[in-house]
Amino acid sequence: MRKVVSKDGTAIAFDKTGQGPAIILVGGALSARSAAAPLASLLAARFTVFAYDRRGRGDSGDTAPYAVECEVEDIDALIKEAGGTAFVLGHSSGAVLALEAAARGLAITRLALFDPPFIVDDSRPPVPNDYVAQVNELVSAGRRGDAVEFFMTQAVGVPDDLVAQMRGMPMWAAMEKVAHTLAYDGKIMGDNMAGHSLQANQWASVTIPTLVMDGGASPVWMRNAARALADILPHAQYHTVEGQTHDVAPGALAPVLVEFFKG
Repeated sequence: MRKVVSKDGTAIAFDKTGQGPAIILVGGALSARSAAAPLASLLAARFTVFAYDRRGRGDSGDTAPYAVECEVEDIDALIKEAGGTAFVLGHSSGAVLALEAAARGLAITRLALFDPPFIVDDSRPPVPNDYVAQVNELVSAGRRGDAVEFFMTQAVGVPDDLVAQMRGMPMWAAMEKVAHTLAYDGKIMGDNMAGHSLQANQWASVTIPTLVMDGGASPVWMRNAARALADILPHAQYHTVEGQTHDVAPGALAPVLVEFFKG
């Protein structure tokens, strides 16, 4: 583990593996850098891979008040650590964070996005308008488990009975520990989980080559979102990783990334 200091003084922990052009892996809600280790190991033969703990998670620090700009600055610090430019892969809400980083002009040369969780139509209910406020209220009240459940049911769409089973699993405690960061991801998503079309001008500045991916077995609403995003980005291509769910297997994703990032 290494650390880099972001613009606001927050220490961001990362693992660096492999040799070659740099790739930064941006995880989604509740994820830690350890989750990226299997994919990093598959990419390490061709690339220098940076897997990091987003602020508020794992071994990274956190600084109040939270702002999306701070998470963009975290990626910028990693890019500088990598030598000044990098490829970036974002997964789930991490894909939207990576997209925002590119829109704000970071030195990202190629961008890969998997299952960005926009809600762009009526294929599922939108998240509540006060989603972020409700997450913050639950965490402030010490109800971290309820905050995770609220995220699972309202944002992800996991059935109530399945969430009840998840509460008894060992992973639940780890998710409760970082439940406060669910509000961060909610702010990253903004109003793009409300069931309306994406606005092309929001990311018109993202002119770098971009690969927008979905899983062939991902939820329909996520697949609709990936297609919609690919349609509005100036230089994007759309690709389905067949047979894969939102929890994409590293072995299925790595070859697609190698092909795209090698140009």
